[in-house]
Amino acid sequence: MAAVVVGRFAFWRACRVPAVDVDRARRVTYLCSRQHVFPDKVSLCSRLSVAATRRYSSDSFKEELRVRYLDGEDAGIVVLGINRPKAKNSISKNLVKLMFEAIENIKKNNKARSVILSSLVPGIFCAGADLKERAKMHQSEVGPFVSKARTLITELGNLPVPTIAAIDGAALGGGLEMALACDIRIASDSAKMGLVETKLAIIPGAGGTQRLPRLIGISLAKELIFAAKVVDGKEAHALGLVNHSVEQNDSGDAAYLRALELAREINPQGPIAVRMAKLAINQGIEVDLSTGLAIEEACYAQVIPTKDRLEGLAAFKEKRNPQYRGE
Repeated sequence: MAAVVVGRFAFWRACRVPAVDVDRARRVTYLCSRQHVFPDKVSLCSRLSVAATRRYSSDSFKEELRVRYLDGEDAGIVVLGINRPKAKNSISKNLVKLMFEAIENIKKNNKARSVILSSLVPGIFCAGADLKERAKMHQSEVGPFVSKARTLITELGNLPVPTIAAIDGAALGGGLEMALACDIRIASDSAKMGLVETKLAIIPGAGGTQRLPRLIGISLAKELIFAAKVVDGKEAHALGLVNHSVEQNDSGDAAYLRALELAREINPQGPIAVRMAKLAINQGIEVDLSTGLAIEEACYAQVIPTKDRLEGLAAFKEKRNPQYRGE
């Protein structure tokens, strides 16, 4: 059915029904949620497996995006490391392409439990759009590129597994917009964050004007955007912009390490349950309460027939840790 492959926007429109039409909301949510529960597997040869230890040397990485599928006890954690040291991790055509590919592979991998978006360049998360590349574009190219970048960030937000942005340095413009699309943000206290587009006589074009107000409130978002303000990790935490602000360490990866700790906390939980919880929250927050409750009910229905639910009950009864398989 076409409803199975309907996009987020179509899903959102379908869910905007009167509160009394909860049956329709249940049906739509059920159909759309199926793609999140049992995604197709990808072959192992399409995955890039490297050591979990972070390295910063630009000579060690030729790729602008390093995708790491951690193994051992950290199996299920995927780390996306941006690596454009000479361009301050700015968003280029090639980086957009690489991130699209990485996101598509993660969506197809039912072993993925969480994603960490981080930087492999000390002191920088992402400086926003690559303005040097942008300056070389014809005016007719700018709109399509911004649209593609916006779609990329939307796809990042639509990943079915939890996403964590580890902000160990400056996250400006489109860099902060990428972080805003993640479920959780962790920043070092020395990190700098801001939607600074008005300095260039433009506005945030990849979701910043929509996600920031939803996160910290309309008035505060307007202040930050209108004045192109930049805040550090501590200020960002006080505003509710990030979940945690951590003291930076000598290696410059304190936020990444805290994000890894959080991913390890998510890992043991029922993976289908976590996916369904994310779907219920993300879709429910956009509609009225009655429809949102119907969405929750539909998502709950997806976990009832799973083997993981039975494993959870058995583990509780036997007083042992459950071994979930995502089935």
